[in-house]
Amino acid sequence: MRSLPFILCSLSRYHPHSQTPSPPHLIVFLRSMATSAAADRISPSNTRVGWIGTGVMGRSMCAHLINAGYSLTVFNRTLSKAQPLVDMGARLAQTPHDLAAQSDVVFSIVGYPSDVRQVLLDPTDGALSGLRPSGILVDMTTSEPSLAVEISAAASSKNCSSIDAPVSGGDRGAKNGTLAIFAGGDEAIIHRLNPLFTLLGKVNYMGPSGKGQFAKLANQITIASGMVGLVEGIIYAHKAGLNVASFLDAISTGAAGSKSLDLYGSRILKRDFEPGFFVNHFVKDLGICLKECQNMGLALPGLALAQQLYLSLKAHGEGNLGTQALILALERLNNVTLNS
Repeated sequence: MRSLPFILCSLSRYHPHSQTPSPPHLIVFLRSMATSAAADRISPSNTRVGWIGTGVMGRSMCAHLINAGYSLTVFNRTLSKAQPLVDMGARLAQTPHDLAAQSDVVFSIVGYPSDVRQVLLDPTDGALSGLRPSGILVDMTTSEPSLAVEISAAASSKNCSSIDAPVSGGDRGAKNGTLAIFAGGDEAIIHRLNPLFTLLGKVNYMGPSGKGQFAKLANQITIASGMVGLVEGIIYAHKAGLNVASFLDAISTGAAGSKSLDLYGSRILKRDFEPGFFVNHFVKDLGICLKECQNMGLALPGLALAQQLYLSLKAHGEGNLGTQALILALERLNNVTLNS
């Protein structure tokens, strides 16, 4: 939609010397166009937001939207996890369908691709079944690229839009509104969603549907090998008799410095394994990465090693710990404990 000043300027090119006022019907038409453009902009005054999944990440992300003044409806399978947002003023929906029926934009951030399929595409209770034409689905779950393409096609068949927009940054990024958002889909729709995305972090356009998921998977591959390097360095420093806290501080400003070190170094030393991101979910992500590698004929040994180490945590019943619990796997391999 062109702006009103742009249109008036364009008209002046055709009548540069005219002193005749514009006809009343033209003024009305232009004002109507300007009003329509304003109504199309996403803002707290005209956009109803729905949110499916209010866990570790979703809860903080929803709070940013509420604090910005957006009308928010939430759904979570475990209702108690949504209660803090209800206390802040969010409405609670009983199904994704009911949530979507009272929303213009529906976000989802759930656990697994099967969950995404259920909450968005279920023919009876899924969000798409309740979304009105021109509505937008934004899936922020790390999921399968092929599923993102499938959701986009299903949304298009209902004259709706779908964006795959998985995020990186963990619980701290969600709390601080500094997440990296990898967006795939119609670039114009992604640009239109920018007022919402900027409350959550920085949006990065990665290409058509599915490319947001591919970007997030590449992100997870990068993180996985980095986490292995971090915990191996910690184990080595411990075995060498270094003060590990001093060692981590020393390397933080050098070439070994990383976001993983900043986020998890001190947590590891404090034996704080509360999940900013669950081991179970990381195992899921790395499994999808390996599946895509097989499809593409890629050999990524660092990814395969990291996935095996994280699987060992799951085998020990530690899947609900945070990804920094990888230190436990390396401690077991080497028969050491950092706090010994």
